[in-house]
Amino acid sequence: MALLISYYILLNIYGFYLMGADKNKAKKGQWRIKESNLWLIGFIGGAIGLTIGMNAFRHKTKHQSFVVGLPALMIIHFFLFGYFLYKMS
Repeated sequence: MALLISYYILLNIYGFYLMGADKNKAKKGQWRIKESNLWLIGFIGGAIGLTIGMNAFRHKTKHQSFVVGLPALMIIHFFLFGYFLYKMS
């Protein structure tokens, strides 16, 4: 169970970091993090961190797919996380 919790915490910290890093790269006109990579992190469990990062850094907020999709993934992962915690205890 501790491994599952650690997985989600670290992945969401990483997702938050990626949103901030991509925003910083956008400001500097540098090569950006691919949207497909952001979505991959979201699908494998980092949607909470990405969503918080999106709002904190005001990044990708004009992309409807991110504004709607990341919170939807966040809700799905919230229930999956709860389900796995319930099954493991």
